[in-house]
Amino acid sequence: MIERLGLTALHRLDPETAHGLSIKALKAGLVPLPGPVTSTRLRTRVAGLDLPNPVGLAAGFDKNAEALAPLARAGFGFIEVGAATPRPQPGNPRPRLFRLTEDRAAINRFGFNNQGMEAIAVRLAKRPRDAVIGLNLGANKDSSDRPGDFARVLAHCAAHLDFATVNVSSPNTEKLRDLQGRAALTALLSGVIETRDALARPIPVFLKIAPDLSKDEIADIAAVARDTGVDAVIATNTTLSREGLHSAHKDEAGGLSGAPLFDKSTRVLARLSALTDGAIPLIGVGGISNAEQAYAKIRAGASAVQFYTAMVYGGLALAAEIARGLDALLARDGFASVAEAVGTRREDWL
Repeated sequence: MIERLGLTALHRLDPETAHGLSIKALKAGLVPLPGPVTSTRLRTRVAGLDLPNPVGLAAGFDKNAEALAPLARAGFGFIEVGAATPRPQPGNPRPRLFRLTEDRAAINRFGFNNQGMEAIAVRLAKRPRDAVIGLNLGANKDSSDRPGDFARVLAHCAAHLDFATVNVSSPNTEKLRDLQGRAALTALLSGVIETRDALARPIPVFLKIAPDLSKDEIADIAAVARDTGVDAVIATNTTLSREGLHSAHKDEAGGLSGAPLFDKSTRVLARLSALTDGAIPLIGVGGISNAEQAYAKIRAGASAVQFYTAMVYGGLALAAEIARGLDALLARDGFASVAEAVGTRREDWL
């Protein structure tokens, strides 16, 4: 009830102000937190990481790693913060975040606004050690060496991380998605992997891709991921599509997230799963707001899932609700583990 009242109050404010206040409320201890959620069925291993459950927080909620301790007690199996760029940058002009309430969605055009890798690394150094925490790596908008930016952020922050994600799929930094092309992506990932391999404690490197890809482009990404040794692929980021929307803000520029993305992102996930055939773990993101949708992503080929936008409408309590609901669904269908369920309904989405 406390969280519902809080959500009602936040929805009276513009979305970016409300988001900032939600981070402050977490830091101040004003949000009820359930603590870890796990079971023998939910515990799983992805890319060498032991997760208490497969339900993660997607990047973008805690851009500057300000609320790591409370988020670690919110029921998530893993947390991704960022995106972080080498230098601080303000991002695009406001307004740049829009609620699409009728569509249970959001559009953002933030443009990698963050306080920079140095400030973020200071906070990551104080992180809770019993949580699985990763960082979404980004490039500065005005950088003359965007591929090098990803490696620089990794080198600076890796000592405090369990994994890092190469984000070439945000639609809000001009020409960033061009790095998803086969040659450019191979060069970028090779540089990041080389940096990772030189670390005192190498960590898994993930790749986050867009949903707006052709079948041939998805095939190219699958091949590059295999060839470069990426540890997992996150499918997917936000979409530029506006199909079927009803909200007043439907024509705003930026990336669309939330409920309308579910089918599109799950189809990309399933195709990638078919192409990689279990060789690379996949993390399903896009449109998840309940346990049934998280379960559908897993059965389409995901070893773990992430969500964020659904919290705008359902609150932080969704993390524990989805994890517990997923446990019940696995038990209902006779699966002893998450791994047993991965890809068992992939053909439904192809």
